[in-house]
Amino acid sequence: MSYFLWVEDFEGDPKATASNVLGSVFNVSLFDEDKRALKKNMKAQGVFIELTLQDGLEFITSDLDKKVDYIILDIDLPAYPPDIAYKDVTNEEFLHLLETFENYQKQEDETANEVAWKTACSELKKIAGFYLYTKLVVEMGFPKQHILFCSNHANQTESILKAFKTAKIVLPKIYEKADPFVQHWTKDHYQNPYSRLRRGIIEACRHLKDHPEGRYRFKRFINETEKQPGLDDVHDYLDVLANFLPLREPEQPAVFYKLLTRTLAHEWEAAEPQRLDRQNELYAFSWIMKMTRNWSAHSKIFEQLEAPDVAYLFIVNMRAMFELGDKVLPYERHLLSLFDRPLDESEMSKKCGSDHSDRQLPLIENYANTLKKTGNTWQAINFHDALNNLQKNKDNTIESEFFIKGLYQAFWFLTSKGGVYLPPNEDRIKTFSVLKYQFKYFDYKEPNFIFELARHIYRPSFPETKS
Repeated sequence: MSYFLWVEDFEGDPKATASNVLGSVFNVSLFDEDKRALKKNMKAQGVFIELTLQDGLEFITSDLDKKVDYIILDIDLPAYPPDIAYKDVTNEEFLHLLETFENYQKQEDETANEVAWKTACSELKKIAGFYLYTKLVVEMGFPKQHILFCSNHANQTESILKAFKTAKIVLPKIYEKADPFVQHWTKDHYQNPYSRLRRGIIEACRHLKDHPEGRYRFKRFINETEKQPGLDDVHDYLDVLANFLPLREPEQPAVFYKLLTRTLAHEWEAAEPQRLDRQNELYAFSWIMKMTRNWSAHSKIFEQLEAPDVAYLFIVNMRAMFELGDKVLPYERHLLSLFDRPLDESEMSKKCGSDHSDRQLPLIENYANTLKKTGNTWQAINFHDALNNLQKNKDNTIESEFFIKGLYQAFWFLTSKGGVYLPPNEDRIKTFSVLKYQFKYFDYKEPNFIFELARHIYRPSFPETKS
């Protein structure tokens, strides 16, 4: 999901207003009649609601592009929270607005000062959203394509319309909250794959920077002759990744995906996955990233990556580098949402369960196909070794999609128990059979991270398989 800032005062019915604007994205049960409760509910969903101009100003003043991806603005907004006495308002930018644009001057007489203050705030309220818009677009460079004006007071701002025209600034189109376009806009941007990927990476890096150095295990399997990265190096690495994708989606996001993947995997040059115990998650993830690093440096395999592919490699990379436990972390659930139609638990059991008579996981066919492409028809080798050998051959007839699919399939092979048996006959490739391919996560009573990852990546792992 993408994150939103929504600056809205909810003068009428908060639940109806939220339904009009966000009803295409969220269940109506999340929309409360009380605006404070609504604000709390929506924050948990990545929608940050601010109720006044002052609160909106304070939200957007620092690292805005790291906080949210899109902004929805009302026009008519209270100047500051009603539970604050006007004497206690200290926001300098807000005070500057009153003085500069509404001609407020502090009076020595307390009564006169209160009247002047309320008058200025009343005038400011009518056009507060425009102040936020001009600050965002003109001063901060926030993309105007990422802002939706959504107000029922557009016809009350003739002076503002004239001011924009005089300044030769194109006024954004203003939609009423009940306009069907509003729900279309929020749904389209909420589900945008690029924004969701970028948001997931930002939230991941923020989360991982809070982990103690003892949870960082990457240096344990780096060649001793190489420099051992410390905590500062780890934080620098996470900062680079968090800032890599620009807020505004590029015309060719695949170019950025390729460069991000190369940056993500660069540290794996010195890693030696063969030092790890075989047939476990860490072993699998490490080999996937080692292959990713080598291929990104010596091939054009990653020219046409899509957002889910980058999400998969990012999740795998961080699971290999950090000890993160068995549960799915919030940022991982965010990134896994990029995968369409994950298998449910019953489908997982049917395709990959321990009852081998019903097993439908097509490891045999994919192993045989990969081995055959290498020209090897007589010797059984590890799946990831076969993939690496195939990549080194630089056969231009093999498309990049085959190798990307191989990185997904490597997870299944490298987390499995058992191995491949090659019968001693002339037609060996066609008669491969598997001994005891059973996946560790099926021994767990509760769905965990490995289970969740597996059910989300099944379809890109075996796209030819009919469900």
